[in-house]
Amino acid sequence: MTNTAPTNADDETPPTDDAPADGPDELTAVVVERDSESDQCTLYPTGASDEALVTEWITAEEGSFVSLEEMR
Repeated sequence: MTNTAPTNADDETPPTDDAPADGPDELTAVVVERDSESDQCTLYPTGASDEALVTEWITAEEGSFVSLEEMR
């Protein structure tokens, strides 16, 4: 995907590890196990409105994610 909006380096804020002030405090994860295809994990903001859920989610296929216990 390409950003087509003009940018001005003086106006850009450097990235940080902090969550945006208007971002979600918590995410909900749902794993869908499928027999004929790879499992999928979808993350979305907890308590998001139906309108927000249309655009505020991300899905990863099996092999692209690991369990939290595995990473600890």
